[in-house]
Amino acid sequence: MEVFEKWESEIRGYSRTYPTVFASASNARMVDESGRSYVDFFAGAGVLNFGHNDPRMKRAMIDFLEADGVAHGLDMATTTKRDFVSAFVATVLEPRGMTMRLQFMGPTGTNAVEAALKLARRVTGRREVVAFTHGFHGMTLGSLALTGNDVFRRAAGVPLEHVHRLPFETAPGGGLPALEAYRAQLADVSSGLTAPAAFVVETIQAEGGVNVASAEWLHAVQQLAREVGALFVIDEIQVGCGRTGSYFSFDGMGLDPDIVCLAKGIGGYGTPLAMNLNKPELDARWAPGEHTGTFRGQGLSFVAGREALRYFDDDTLMTQVRAKGERIRAALLDLADDAGDGFAVRGRGMIRGLDVGDGALAKAVTARCFDDGLLICPCGSGGRVLKVIPPLTIPDDDLTEGLEILAGAVRRTI
Repeated sequence: MEVFEKWESEIRGYSRTYPTVFASASNARMVDESGRSYVDFFAGAGVLNFGHNDPRMKRAMIDFLEADGVAHGLDMATTTKRDFVSAFVATVLEPRGMTMRLQFMGPTGTNAVEAALKLARRVTGRREVVAFTHGFHGMTLGSLALTGNDVFRRAAGVPLEHVHRLPFETAPGGGLPALEAYRAQLADVSSGLTAPAAFVVETIQAEGGVNVASAEWLHAVQQLAREVGALFVIDEIQVGCGRTGSYFSFDGMGLDPDIVCLAKGIGGYGTPLAMNLNKPELDARWAPGEHTGTFRGQGLSFVAGREALRYFDDDTLMTQVRAKGERIRAALLDLADDAGDGFAVRGRGMIRGLDVGDGALAKAVTARCFDDGLLICPCGSGGRVLKVIPPLTIPDDDLTEGLEILAGAVRRTI
């Protein structure tokens, strides 16, 4: 670790949580240079939905490279982009009756959110955007303005403006009454509030503590957006691409978002890719080249992302995700029951959170898990929630071992 400690920026974070040098990885396992194997319940912060070095994706990427495929093409038309777009439309959009346009931008989630903010402001002619407490949307200034984490916000160095923050459904003061109060404020000209350009919401706040919104509340947010002429934007960046047991976390809820932000898992292999789904009438408001990005839609991610879509040709993987998710939930509930008051379990599918009520305790458990061969990371207010997000493809034996390590670490720490 000496090279990193001597030369890498103080900004590094995860290498402090996992103080070893990793050398290889396969599916839900990472191996360090001493040969020690770790079960991965972190999965690249939700990027590696299909595990490390998926064999099918790896083969496709090798073939692409050996054939001198177009690795970097800005937004030019390429065969690999056509393959990805065609597969995404056939596999994801058409079965849901969606006619969204696919917009590629810079290759990270924050780029997707920034593009959504720009389009919403362009379409409505308004500046203000509604975000929600405990939300996380990215680290660039527009996305950071939506983000609730005070540590991240303080690093901006400039005012983070044009955002009105409402309580998330599960936050103090949240729920339907908070939306009704905001509706009343907008109707009262003396309040000084003006209608926003968009409501940007996560159905499950991943970094915010695995806080799950109900379909009823999400519909109320969507309805309020419609009433005031604002766009309804769903940030799917960490909880989409199968994480909850269906491709979108909002599947089956009857929601009709104007923009859906995607990143992380859509690149399949861990290579970067971000994409927004825009309703056609809104997308038409863009002028060609008005929002760019040097690495929008790079070739390797299209190749791997197209292979990832094959996991959704039938319901096999999603059935497994739902079953594994219930196993994770049951194991965490056992831990919470053993601990007594102060612990809580939240989540859906294969994103689950164990709220231990104290950031110092969660940090200690994380360190003990690492010592015992498990990678897991805290999230939420004060880092008090242990977030379980293994690859969707994790073998049963690895899932069992990881849950046993976690249980042992928690019980020895509390």
